Amino acid sequence: MFYVKISTIFYFLLIIPILFTGCANQEKNQDEEQEQAEDQAQKWINLLDAEHADHWRGYNGETLPPGWTINNGMLYFDTELKLEQDYTGGSDVIYGGQKFENFELSVEWKIPEGGNSGIFYHVNEGHKSPSGTAPEYQLIDDEHYADIHDLVGYNSQFGAEHPELLQDWQMTGADYAMHPVEIEDKVLHPTGEWNTSKIVVAPGRTEHWLNGKKLLSFDPGSEDWQKRKNSGKWDGYPDYGKYNSGYIAFQDHGSPLWFRNVKIRPIE
Repeated sequence: MFYVKISTIFYFLLIIPILFTGCANQEKNQDEEQEQAEDQAQKWINLLDAEHADHWRGYNGETLPPGWTINNGMLYFDTELKLEQDYTGGSDVIYGGQKFENFELSVEWKIPEGGNSGIFYHVNEGHKSPSGTAPEYQLIDDEHYADIHDLVGYNSQFGAEHPELLQDWQMTGADYAMHPVEIEDKVLHPTGEWNTSKIVVAPGRTEHWLNGKKLLSFDPGSEDWQKRKNSGKWDGYPDYGKYNSGYIAFQDHGSPLWFRNVKIRPIE
């Protein structure tokens, strides 16, 4: 019995330091994970909070255009729905506080039935509008847009087989007039409900996401990208895609719009 007790005591003398070391390492790992999470949170910039909301303004302007309002962390545009065949341009807005090159952008948005808008990135001023120079993440009513608007005149110029319908490069999540959505199980919530879009721009890779699913990925400036640019809508736009850094912008395409939780994280 005495031998067993001595062995037991010796065992515990050996194991206690190991237990303390394991606990210390676990606490250290937890602290490191918490620090990493806090560091990641600090990198996100809320573009609609009290610190940043004042930096929104019209493209080539100094203030928000009529109809655009920021209130309670939401940016919204109040207007009557205009028909596509009557659209001649709108009052796009930009976040003018900072230009971004590589980043991850997250935006919650909703549009009404027949609505249309877009998220531009790498926007530079001095042009008529962001369209024609900056890539666009398309936001549109996939289901009802073609029923409400006359698309024939616009789409016929691109040789569409069915110009009365929305084309794949015009649907929500597409890299407008360049890259259509690549997946078949896209999740787009009905008009009037919130959706969450994400854009990731990294060296040699741009991704469009919608409601947690990656829709497409492409390499800006690649041979495939150049081929698409030179054979479609942007063939006559020499400045399209020329900028590697710029502002974030939202498009006024003649419909009410709502945006919230507009957050961006620069990627180094």
